[in-house]
Formats: sequence, C-alpha cells, structure tokens
Amino acid sequence: MSTAVPQSQSLRIGLVGYGEVGRILAEDLRATGATVSAYDLKLESPSTDADTMREHAVEFGVELTSSATMVATPADLVVIAVTASQTLDAARSTAAGLKPGTFVLDINSASPKAKREAADAVHAHGGRYVEGAVMTSVPPYRIRVPLLLGGPHAQAAEPLLKQLGFTPTVGSAGFGIVSATKMCRSVMIKGLEAMVIESLTAARHYGVEDAVLASLKETFPGIDWEKQAAYFFQRVIQHGRRRSEEVREVAETVRDAGLTPWSAEGTAERQAWMADLAEDGVFGQRGDADFGRSPDWRTEADRLLAQLAKPKLS
Repeated sequence: MSTAVPQSQSLRIGLVGYGEVGRILAEDLRATGATVSAYDLKLESPSTDADTMREHAVEFGVELTSSATMVATPADLVVIAVTASQTLDAARSTAAGLKPGTFVLDINSASPKAKREAADAVHAHGGRYVEGAVMTSVPPYRIRVPLLLGGPHAQAAEPLLKQLGFTPTVGSAGFGIVSATKMCRSVMIKGLEAMVIESLTAARHYGVEDAVLASLKETFPGIDWEKQAAYFFQRVIQHGRRRSEEVREVAETVRDAGLTPWSAEGTAERQAWMADLAEDGVFGQRGDADFGRSPDWRTEADRLLAQLAKPKLS
C-alpha cells in the first residue's frame, strides 16, 4: 500500500460528530483546502444544536450528510468525535461505508475495550483503524491539541495527520494503551472538576470560600484557583453530559483493572447532575452567547444554591 501523502487540497475528510470538537476540526481542516463532510446524530431531530451545526456548515463550506456511512464513502480519512456512549455505534456505521485502506481516527474518550471492539468493526470492512487519545482540552489548541496514536496503523497515519495540522505522537502499536492513558488521566482531571464544584459550592453556602481558596493557594501555589474554578464550572455546565459519559467509560477502565471505581463513579454522577441542571435552564439558556461562560465561579455556584433551596415537590 502506498505511503505517499496526497496534497491537502485533494483530500476528502469525513467527520462523524459535529459538536464543539468536530466543528473546530472542520474549520482548521477547511483552512488547509481539504474537502470536509460531516454527520451528527443530532441533525436527525429539530433542535438548537442542529440549527447551530447547519449554520456552521454553511459558513465554512462543510457538506452535511444523512449518515456516518455516507460520510465514510468518499473519504480518505474519517475522524470520529462523538460522545463516549456512541463510540461503538459510530464505528460500526462508519465502517459500513469505507473504501479499503481508509484511515479511521477515533478520538472518542472511550475505554480500551470499546476501542478494541471499534477497531474490529473497522477492520472487518477493510478500513485502517487508528486509536486516538486527546490529552487535554481541544479549544485552546484546536487541531494541534496533543494527540496520542495507537494501533498497528498509527505509524502509517502519522504523516497524513501532521500534514493536516494535527500534532500526533505514536504511543503504541497495540490497541488500548493510549486509551488507558487517557482514561487514567481523566480519573484526575474530570474528578478535579467535580471536586472543585462540590467543594466551592458548599464553601459558598457556609461563607468560607475565601478561606478555602487561600488554603488551596498555599498548598498548590502554582494554580490560579479563581481562574481554574471559573474554567471548571464553565466546561462542566457546557459539556457535563459528554463528560459524564466519558467518566462512565473511565469507571469501566478502572473496574477492568480490578479496582472498584468509587472516585470515577462519583465524578460521573456529579457531572451528570450538572448536565441535568443545565438542561433545566438553571444556568441560563443553552445557545445564548453567555451560557456557561461566567468569569466568576460564584455566579454559577449561587445559581446552584438557589436551585437547591427551592422547595421539593412531593
């Protein structure tokens, strides 16, 4: 099989998943001259999210299709970026439309077991599955976010991905290793988000938040806790559902190692709880420009406390 990398202008890239990450990738891929098509499950039902996707696609010249299979059919590379719970379904749908030899880069936050099953589905249809682990938040880095690659096709895919603007590092020729790296990291990162929200909201209730923050600053002087807390609240309000699904995959990863995932399970519950409140409008209306973007975490903590103080319906 040829290892020559075509010019970006002649490449057709398919995106399965057109949420925040998918749209960022679409913008940066279109900037290279590549042709980009995309599919997202939310496009099948009327919603604010679907409207946002369609408007974005028109603005950046992205072709929206009616299925993951249709996205895959003409593609030289397919990038799957869906919620964790949809990882295997997305891989199977993508696989059904693949040309032989097409790379499928799966950057979902899913367990090693789920990644191996996704790889089997892609390989059964002649595709070349590449396990991807995104190692930090995408928005600050965009397409250049640190990306670990895994699997037997990772080395072959690396030049193409670099040409398109990604910054990949081959982590392992086997499946499950880079995902395990991502999952174990998420025990800490997503757990820290949940702990900060729980700790500071409770501290706000008791009026001791300044003392708590001062103590944290003394113990961890390298962290701007005010700024970090605001960022954690913002990200969980905006993406708590996706995060809760990821952490359930994290819990499975921990369980497969023989440990009871007490921390991960608690984190998943807190993230899902925040997602429920966001859907109920506690933090404003999703789609508004300032939704989940308060620069002061206290604003969102006060909204939480006000909601908790409301009488419960019997």
